[in-house]
Amino acid sequence: MNIQNTFTSRIRLIAGAGLLSLLAACSTVDRAPSPELAKDASWAVLPFENHTETPMAGSRAESIATAILQTRGVNSVKRYTGDAQQDALFDGQNGKRREDALSWAREEGVRYALLGSVEEWRYKVGVDGEPAVGVALEIVDVSEGKTVWSGTGAKSGWSRESLAAVGQKLIRNLLDTGIAKAR
Repeated sequence: MNIQNTFTSRIRLIAGAGLLSLLAACSTVDRAPSPELAKDASWAVLPFENHTETPMAGSRAESIATAILQTRGVNSVKRYTGDAQQDALFDGQNGKRREDALSWAREEGVRYALLGSVEEWRYKVGVDGEPAVGVALEIVDVSEGKTVWSGTGAKSGWSRESLAAVGQKLIRNLLDTGIAKAR
């Protein structure tokens, strides 16, 4: 009986390790340490680049990021009002669009700007149709023009999970680190 208990314990341990590795494979995140940021400073969410084939993926991620900043205590969050549309996959205007948005932020007196790009925003093809999201975010100190924080991540969900929910979890995970020391 003792041999069977040992065998059963090892099977459970291997199964548990396998399950944990399977869950860990569903999400990858890399990010810089959190900088000292002022929550009461003026913030702006600038256009996210859309590197996907999904129309408006950048705008969807921007909306989620704006709401998460506000729920995390950032009081003043503005949205860029200029030409933010970028649905052509290879339109070649990303650099100009970024500079125009940063100029707008300077004119508005914004201290920090959140910029991003969406690398993946889709349901995977297959029986389960799992949602998959990939984003890269950066916080720029507008007055200095330098990036003070950046993070990137990818996450997939389960077959019955919504694409927006997976995107929200990933963006929240990234931003919670990016603004963790904001006071």
